Amino acid sequence: MAQENKPTAGEKRIKFFSVGGTIDKVYFDQKSEYQVGEPKIGEILAEANVTVPFESESVLRKDSLDMNDEDRGIVCERIRKDPARFIVVTHGTDTMIETAKRLEEITGKVIVLTGSMAPASFKSTDADFNIGCAVSAVQSLSEGVYIVMNGRIFTPRAVWKNVPMNRFEPIEK
Repeated sequence: MAQENKPTAGEKRIKFFSVGGTIDKVYFDQKSEYQVGEPKIGEILAEANVTVPFESESVLRKDSLDMNDEDRGIVCERIRKDPARFIVVTHGTDTMIETAKRLEEITGKVIVLTGSMAPASFKSTDADFNIGCAVSAVQSLSEGVYIVMNGRIFTPRAVWKNVPMNRFEPIEK
């Protein structure tokens, strides 16, 4: 289901593509039985009183560990064909970097990938913060592909997910 907040003349419009991941997970029991639910992006933006014009579209509803090259191709084609210049992709953190690298083949757009380490529906989550950072970043950055997590902006080839620390970090040279 697409959601939108229409722009006035001359305003930037952000297109959100949801592909699943932890940010949209819904847990059913204490044994970690879950399903990737409806995208939370509209709720998050409404609760934060974000007035930036946007549209959202669900592309996939998958945990990123279940994503494959075919799925990344679907995401890439949807973004390539969409007329929006400013793109935010909500994605699972485990394979976000692989998808970001695939998206580097797209030119003429600012593409920001973000997600969360805990579902948006949890009381304690980084989802709202990461979405807020992504909204600001996509409007400020130059053309290219970026990962926005933990209050930082990374390029896909200069970042890694530090699983024990539960955060993204720059690759040390």
